Amino acid sequence: MSGANLLLRPSSERFHTRLDWLDSRHSFSFAEHHDPAWMGFGPLRVINDDTIAAGLGFGLHPHRNMEIITVVVDGRIDHGDSMGHSQVLRCGDVQRMSAGSGLLHSEINRGDQPCRMLQIWIEPSQIGLPPSYEQRPFPIGPHWSCLMAPGGRDGALAIGAPVRLWRARPEAGGGLPLPLAPGCRGWIQLIEGDLAFSSNAATVRLQAGDGLGLTAAAAGGGSGTLVAGPDGADLLLFELPAA
Repeated sequence: MSGANLLLRPSSERFHTRLDWLDSRHSFSFAEHHDPAWMGFGPLRVINDDTIAAGLGFGLHPHRNMEIITVVVDGRIDHGDSMGHSQVLRCGDVQRMSAGSGLLHSEINRGDQPCRMLQIWIEPSQIGLPPSYEQRPFPIGPHWSCLMAPGGRDGALAIGAPVRLWRARPEAGGGLPLPLAPGCRGWIQLIEGDLAFSSNAATVRLQAGDGLGLTAAAAGGGSGTLVAGPDGADLLLFELPAA
């Protein structure tokens, strides 16, 4: 479904990579999966829903000029990088890695169960800056927790782009306001559960894995609402600059 104000990305239509150690769903074009209609949503370029087998993962590989965010949903992932960080991320942890002028990193699941994580790429406002790293656990509750904000405002991790990212886990029937500034657009990514989004534009029901892009008109300066279905919901919300 798509329209003037809403862009639905059903879970079943995401690109799929399946290896012996990795099961990954890509909301946008990634690696060998390429579709000009799905190159991203504004500066939001990648949302990969990765499940990594125990004892395996991504070996040392490079990145440059990208804000890379990792949200761990289940299990653990061990991170190492050329900046000297060696960290373990567990359920509820969020990592922000600004690749800047270039770095190397690895992500290996050294646990005894699969790790599920969302890896997100956002285009930075400036290129060629020194790389940097932050990691922190965030509470996952029925109300919004701000994970990312420019300058790290309000306890969020800092991001080098005009983007804010929230996460919430409302219970069945629980409602959430849409905390988007006037003139901004949004992207909703449903991790688990089911959800209804309502605004002046329409009402759209989402299932686990679905994404929904909102133009500034659909976002309505925060006038839209989200209501969790009978199974509750776990979701991310991106605030992005207007086109």
